[in-house]
Amino acid sequence: MNTNYLDNNHLVLVGKITSEKRFSHEIYGESFYIFDLEVARLSEAFDVIPITVSERLINDDELQIGKKIVVKGQFRSYNSYENEKNKLILTVFAKDIIFEADIEEKLKGDEEVNLEVSNEVILIGHICKKPIYRKTPFGREIADLLLAVNRAYSKSDYIPAIAWGRNARFCDHLEVGAGVKAIGRVQSRKYEKKYEDGTTIERVAYEVSISSLEVIDEKDGAGENIETAEAV
Repeated sequence: MNTNYLDNNHLVLVGKITSEKRFSHEIYGESFYIFDLEVARLSEAFDVIPITVSERLINDDELQIGKKIVVKGQFRSYNSYENEKNKLILTVFAKDIIFEADIEEKLKGDEEVNLEVSNEVILIGHICKKPIYRKTPFGREIADLLLAVNRAYSKSDYIPAIAWGRNARFCDHLEVGAGVKAIGRVQSRKYEKKYEDGTTIERVAYEVSISSLEVIDEKDGAGENIETAEAV
């Protein structure tokens, strides 16, 4: 399996800042902050995605609500313990941010960023939970996956993903441990969590909507490529 961790988990987002930064955590004296980024879909909808960034990459003059930015980084997960329960938290970890005033100059000749494609993530990892294949009431085929993606220092990110149509049917046959390469977009999805006392609370889930999926044969590096149109 690929051990280049930047290739295992690589993401580019183009969007608009929609919140003030808020403190997240500190490591060895370096502070990290979170802000929200609105990223347009091909339809008129949009996703609002949390971005985690080091203080070294930002300043308050540039990080302003309404400003357009390009984020390069990784889609990461970590565990949060609250009320004696383990919760998987997902965020985009920014490794580079290009601010609106610098986009044209800094992206000249940058084949990695296509401003017409505002949301793309590439993940290379393993299936760590048997995919769940299902159909919606309207007959649309969906498969839920959980990918384990290796990170440096013997860490892993656990990324929920969703496949559609032909990809979903194919995922139904994947076994735990299978190596895959998935290309898609990070999406946000609102849902209501219902408690035993009947009360509900609105929450937001984050996942990768898969547009193409390749099963990697680790013995010889070959793979079977299964492609679909981009999900919207």
